[in-house]
Amino acid sequence: MTLIARSRDRAVETLSLDAPHNRNALSAALVGELADALTDAGQDTGVRAIVLTHTGNTFSAGADLKDPPPPEALVALLRQIIELPKPVVARVTGHVRAGGLGLLAACDIAAATTDATFAFTEVRIGVAPAVISLPLLPRTDPRALARYYLTGERFEASEAVATGLLTTCDSDVDKALDPILDGLRRSAPDALAETKRLLTARVLEAFDRDAADLTALSARLFSSPQAREGMTAFLERRDPAWVV
Repeated sequence: MTLIARSRDRAVETLSLDAPHNRNALSAALVGELADALTDAGQDTGVRAIVLTHTGNTFSAGADLKDPPPPEALVALLRQIIELPKPVVARVTGHVRAGGLGLLAACDIAAATTDATFAFTEVRIGVAPAVISLPLLPRTDPRALARYYLTGERFEASEAVATGLLTTCDSDVDKALDPILDGLRRSAPDALAETKRLLTARVLEAFDRDAADLTALSARLFSSPQAREGMTAFLERRDPAWVV
């Protein structure tokens, strides 16, 4: 079963997360297929920019708890998006949770509908947003991130724009993206690549400095007793034992 749908319009390649049966959860298979699709688009001279979007009402629910990718694979995917020599634009028309927010932060530009919602739910299942912090910490407001990391609260698209997680939101996300994609189509490919390199330098510094430590932290937390209880509670649709 194909998990990434591909289409192209005037040099813009659209890659759609296409696993609505599990809310586009980041399984090992989906992460691998997305990495392959990004490699193909990055090497194709007919592609000027990439739009990353989704089918169903959820952009991504985060890690697939039944088939999670190794932390190293998620780190590699996030870095691939950042290092790709072509702009990657996120298009969100639904909800985004946990690891899915790492994908948004890795993209160069991110747009969503005004009714989209967001949440860092990791703490509520006994883990931490470790690996996805690599693109998030350099790009988003630290005070806002502290609140939403620590509480797992849901927040709206307008707040996501204010914190730097999103570039823009609109009731019609395609209307919001029209001038952005037009601008990318009018830009010289080499100039886009070098400009993106300028913009991502600080983010890549975080990867070089912290990726190994955060990967180890993620692996340790996912194998902890609290994580086992949190994931079991989530799958059984009940509160974990620590809720007071």
